[in-house]
Amino acid sequence: MSSTEVWFITGASTGFGRAMAELVLRNGDAVVATLRNPEMLVDLSARYPADRLLVLKLDVKNEDEITAAFTKAKEMFGRLDVVFNNAGYGLMAEVESAAGKEESARDIFEVNFWGATHVTQAAVKFFREVNKPGVGGRLLQVSSMSGVEGTPALGFYSATKFALEGISEALAMELDPSWNIKITLIEPGSFITEGQSKVVTIDPLTAYAKTPAALLRSSILALAENPSGADPRKAADAFYRLAKLP
Repeated sequence: MSSTEVWFITGASTGFGRAMAELVLRNGDAVVATLRNPEMLVDLSARYPADRLLVLKLDVKNEDEITAAFTKAKEMFGRLDVVFNNAGYGLMAEVESAAGKEESARDIFEVNFWGATHVTQAAVKFFREVNKPGVGGRLLQVSSMSGVEGTPALGFYSATKFALEGISEALAMELDPSWNIKITLIEPGSFITEGQSKVVTIDPLTAYAKTPAALLRSSILALAENPSGADPRKAADAFYRLAKLP
């Protein structure tokens, strides 16, 4: 990789995505910041020139928008060094409580798994076909500790992250080493992000009022009122250093 890197970030409006974009820019690198509502980055666009920050509309559920975003990145910068595959959200629902109300459960798979997978496919193709031969790139997959161990009341969210973990591990073993494409799973715990107050909920069945899931629901609702956890800016610093490891 060159001394100045180009990062492609999904979900750049808030949380890890926003913190990552700000850090990369402060460090003198360039960012392709993608998000559903580009106006949320007007302040960043005012602080950085177009040759350092490219803001693009991207809903990861839309494959055409994914393709268009990577095409714009190629036109503007000619390469990508790191793709930070971050867009996603949470769903609070017991597995049984979601019966008959599965539209939300299916949608979270469209974003957290299929959206992330389509970005993954585009990133690998870009690293192999657009970057110079052998230069490759780093794909940072934002999973979760809930992708390692299932969490009560977050079963569907956990399932999306388990799925992302599995497909990422398989992909890492499929790639030709000569391409120099590195796949890295990141599994954060609790961080203070806007996502704590934006979790989609499905009402619980009354039978679950005194279960472990009910306790977790109470904790999540409390976090929405009074966010707690680690600082996402510290996480972004760790992710940045991680991207530079061999």
